[in-house]
Amino acid sequence: MPLALLALAVGAFGLGTTEFVMMGLLPDVASDLGISIPTAGHLVSAYALGVVIGAPLLAAVTARMSRRKVLIGLMGLFVAGNALSALAPDEHWLLAARFLSGLPHGAFFGVGAVVATSMVAPERKARSVSLMFLGLTLANIAGVPVATLMGQHLGWRATFLGVSAIGLAAIASLALLIPHDHAHAPAVGLRRELVALRSVPVWLALGTTVAGFGALFSAYSYITPMLTDAAGYADSSVTLLLALFGVGATAGNLIGGRLADHSLRGTLFGGLTSLVVVLALFPALMSTQWTAATAVVLLGTAAFVTGSPLQLMVMEKASAAPSLASSANQAAFNLANAGGAWIGGLALAAGLGATSPALTGAALAVLGLGVATVAAVVDRRRVNVPADRERLVASHVPEHAEAVRH
Repeated sequence: MPLALLALAVGAFGLGTTEFVMMGLLPDVASDLGISIPTAGHLVSAYALGVVIGAPLLAAVTARMSRRKVLIGLMGLFVAGNALSALAPDEHWLLAARFLSGLPHGAFFGVGAVVATSMVAPERKARSVSLMFLGLTLANIAGVPVATLMGQHLGWRATFLGVSAIGLAAIASLALLIPHDHAHAPAVGLRRELVALRSVPVWLALGTTVAGFGALFSAYSYITPMLTDAAGYADSSVTLLLALFGVGATAGNLIGGRLADHSLRGTLFGGLTSLVVVLALFPALMSTQWTAATAVVLLGTAAFVTGSPLQLMVMEKASAAPSLASSANQAAFNLANAGGAWIGGLALAAGLGATSPALTGAALAVLGLGVATVAAVVDRRRVNVPADRERLVASHVPEHAEAVRH
């Protein structure tokens, strides 16, 4: 694997850290700015909104630019957003800065995935994407806990300055390691990118991402009350357990990348099926502490097995102009984050129990399997159409049958 993938992983590490660290800093930010914790929670939504808007928008407007320059520019915008977050005088400025920080997130992963796959042989494409995503999963193991501790001891502003430093390191890595000869996008232009995004298989792949990762976030958004209320863990143990989720996610990401290079669709179906099983068993697994810890690891593993296959599938379905579709998949991931958390919250609000969000997640994973099955059927029919046409022409024009076949 090319060393340049390390530069993409460093950028992914910074993006993953700043995306998830706000959850741990909400009490500190609320206290410092004199706002309530629910109001501070809007800072999480502002970042997600930035991702959803920025992913397709920035990928579209940079369609004709060198991908190497685009990646460096996106990381520069990321550094600016986090630096402004550290300097924000009130919640309104911080809200705007968090939105700005989220804008480059999806486009970086989208364009980065295209660059990663362009630097390796076809049989290693999924692994190259998984190595870029490795930075994101490692952020949940190391980046978020360390950044949270930094914020608690040095102030939340120090956290965002630290994340800005990670962004600067990523810019240096991108400039040094991303080769020019693999970094240029073909001159497809915005129109061709938009045409590629109109493909039915692309939208089915995006729908699978929304349903599949919506299943994850339906449960993961409420993992803390599950661990404390159902499994009986103390609040002080939750941070370590969330790190275990990161371990599972990292393992699943690497496993999924390796398996998907052998069978893309098989890995996707296997990952979604595993997610259904794990989430359906959550109420039983949360009955004891050691099985609950195991469930957290299995949740991360099962969910992130599907990450690389879904990203690569979207890119392959829009192979003529993959940058916009690849970035749109990151927007779909964040829609899954918001939608899954909302659906899981409905189950809790209905009084169905602390583990009920896991069961709604299982239902969403079943939906993801259904969408993936429809996508497989559509692909099979598209493959068979040319063969059917060939047989039809051959039956009517026998003397030209051999020519038609070739």
